[in-house]
Amino acid sequence: MSEQTQFTGAPFSSSRPATSMSRPWTAQSRPATGRPQTAASSRHEASYVVAVLEGRGVAREVGIAALEKDTGRVSLIQLADSPTYIKTLHQLHLHSPSLILVPDTFLAMSDVSLASGGKKPCTTSVLVQCMMEEFDVPIEPVMRKYWNETAGLDFITQLTVEDDEKAATILTASTKYYALSAASALFKHAESRLNIRFASASLLIRFGKADGTMMIDPETSRNLELVGNMSSKKSTHSLFGLMNHTYTAMGARLLRVNLLAPITVQGSIEARLDAVEELVQNEDRFNEVKNGLKALNKMDFDKLICSLAASEARESNTAKPAAVRVSQMLSLRNMVKTMPILSRALGGCRSQLLIIIAEMVSDERLAKIEKLVTDSLNEAATPAKAGLGALNARVYAVKANCNRLLDVARETYKENLGDIFTLNRDLSERHNLPLSLVYQDTGFVFALKKNELEGELPKGFVNVTMQKGRWLFSSIELATVVTSLSQKKRNARMKDALDESLILSNKIIQDLATEIVTDIGALYKASEAVAILDMLWSFAHISILRNYVRPEFTGTLAIKAGRHPILETVQSAGTLVPNDVYCSDAASFQIVQGPKSSTYLRQIGLLTVMAMCGCFVPAEYGSFRLHDALLTRLSNDDDMEKSLSTFANEMASCAMILGTATADSLVLMDEVGRGTSPREGMGVAHAIAEELIRMNSYVFFATHFTDLTVTLSHKPSVVNLHLAVQRTRRSKANVGLTFQYKIVDGTSDDIKHYGLELARLADLPDDVLDEGRRIAEGLQDLQERQEQGSQTNKVAIRRKALLRLRTQLTQAFQHSTLPDEELAAYLGRIQKDITQVLRATL
Repeated sequence: MSEQTQFTGAPFSSSRPATSMSRPWTAQSRPATGRPQTAASSRHEASYVVAVLEGRGVAREVGIAALEKDTGRVSLIQLADSPTYIKTLHQLHLHSPSLILVPDTFLAMSDVSLASGGKKPCTTSVLVQCMMEEFDVPIEPVMRKYWNETAGLDFITQLTVEDDEKAATILTASTKYYALSAASALFKHAESRLNIRFASASLLIRFGKADGTMMIDPETSRNLELVGNMSSKKSTHSLFGLMNHTYTAMGARLLRVNLLAPITVQGSIEARLDAVEELVQNEDRFNEVKNGLKALNKMDFDKLICSLAASEARESNTAKPAAVRVSQMLSLRNMVKTMPILSRALGGCRSQLLIIIAEMVSDERLAKIEKLVTDSLNEAATPAKAGLGALNARVYAVKANCNRLLDVARETYKENLGDIFTLNRDLSERHNLPLSLVYQDTGFVFALKKNELEGELPKGFVNVTMQKGRWLFSSIELATVVTSLSQKKRNARMKDALDESLILSNKIIQDLATEIVTDIGALYKASEAVAILDMLWSFAHISILRNYVRPEFTGTLAIKAGRHPILETVQSAGTLVPNDVYCSDAASFQIVQGPKSSTYLRQIGLLTVMAMCGCFVPAEYGSFRLHDALLTRLSNDDDMEKSLSTFANEMASCAMILGTATADSLVLMDEVGRGTSPREGMGVAHAIAEELIRMNSYVFFATHFTDLTVTLSHKPSVVNLHLAVQRTRRSKANVGLTFQYKIVDGTSDDIKHYGLELARLADLPDDVLDEGRRIAEGLQDLQERQEQGSQTNKVAIRRKALLRLRTQLTQAFQHSTLPDEELAAYLGRIQKDITQVLRATL
């Protein structure tokens, strides 16, 4: 777009008031409270400008408007948050802010000592304090008068692309005061500070639902290694690295967002699973889709489309932006020409989602755009990364006879280019050297491999440098400098003709872009379709590669022979131990003991995320429940930045979990209370466990406090599990215990008498060992007899049995597919079991 393109009927003038924007402040490191982070800590490249407005009411309404200026996507969100603003910060992490805008009334300047270097921001807003602690990005104040609901709605009405969802977007947003006000400030900032103007109906604006995804806190994202490896940022050993087989930048971005915020709508998940299953089962369709996506390898449609909709008001008529615009139009031509390939690949699909994707890439407006581009651009001109090929592609992108002046400029360019090649040939013959030409930003230079030169270069060559094993140099005849008003050297003449050709081509490209922008909604639809198809194909690819199975959603967490997806790629074949998981309302709190219990917990979290993203899972069978949040407390690290000890950091995480968890949450906790004394740690762990049991969350609680299996056993929903340990003979390299890492019901005698077993293997005297075992077993027997005769224990057993009965009957009623005879036999076994329990305890 030209720099004259303005907002038609924009609520504000384009001139910026002198006091409307202040200098941005960057959040500084400072002593912080124990408030934990609240969103995915593994950050993607920051790219969004985000405006945030907080209401002053009791409900803590927060409006968010986020613009990714490189892709032209705008997200509007309004939500009611908690006192810790966990939902708001989670949304900000999903949108990777590079700049945060807040009303100027939220920030103020306070004088500090000269030693501190002048002034620093201060605020009375708790939300701004939270954002300053969590994000190391500038926070910039915008005058309060620009946070205007009416102006925001005007901007959205004017700039939203003309598509099927425009009316719904405007209708939904029209009643969201805080989101509209944030949008007003955001677009005004883009106009006055970023100097960006968007054409009418050119932005993909959507109102996002904050309650449609599973919330994953930052510690969970880091500890589960969802999008990055904990040990090395460059390592691909993460869930994202495992699942990312996408070909396009849009597909990779969509995958990352889904891993950090899996969807919670079962219908949408099942639609994805249907599409993945079809790609897995139909080899021809799988390969055809792959070939279509490979043609778009490493392309970013969103950035390409946004370049058509926005123009930065600088250098609009110079050669450099003209060259960029010509290259972008060539890429756009390749994009629209590939859509029919994907449409044919998806022909005759059975799954509803693939049918919808096929319709989106078959839009008639895409064919119209393809015709417009094909009529103006040469078929042979293809975008290249660098060098003479890229240069010629840009110069000859526009067809001949479109502009007489352009034809003349290109002929001059061709003649000057021929002169340079003639000079190269003459110098090669004169000096008997195999000279070649290399094009750089400043023009052509000569190149000569290091082993092709003996001694020194002949006289007449200048600006000699060594680069990647070859000599680069120029000559007086080739230079770009002007020696006189009447004579320019070859590079200078070529450069003038090149710039003139690009500028004249750019005028044609701009006219073409103006026509294309009228149908830009079809391009955004195609980009969305390619992104979701790319992600689904990636799911199908990893499912075939690793032999995954399709998960079910039945309201019960039941996994047979589940495997840790990341460890499976690292360990050698056959060494990874698969494990079962069963968690229902009757067994919602599971105490896990034994070695590597944290790995078992991580496996559960990773498989849940994969299933809720719509991917197959590494198991023989998988049944899952939809969770509103995945909350974990897994690491035992100090937080040096916040000056928190291990125990303080642990308690901060536990406080966040207790304040956020609901009956629909999945909670994974490892070694709570181990950062303080055993007595206090035991008490804290028991109290936290009781609160989570009261909430009815699905909880896996790994601990080495064996007494918890006793103190919590009277709770109906508590189940004890342990990872098996096997006795072996003592050897020099092994103390005599083999960790099998296989989950088993109940508590383990090996864990209870672990110390005695190791003492025996250390060759302590037999009488000492016998006495130690006699006392330990006597105390254990006394405790068990007391429990068996306890009326409280009988009541607890009865409650567990009744709760299990209710869950089994509910599952049989809602999800059973057994024939009538088998179902009757199953119900008979349930009746027999519950009768036995009631007789023994009544």
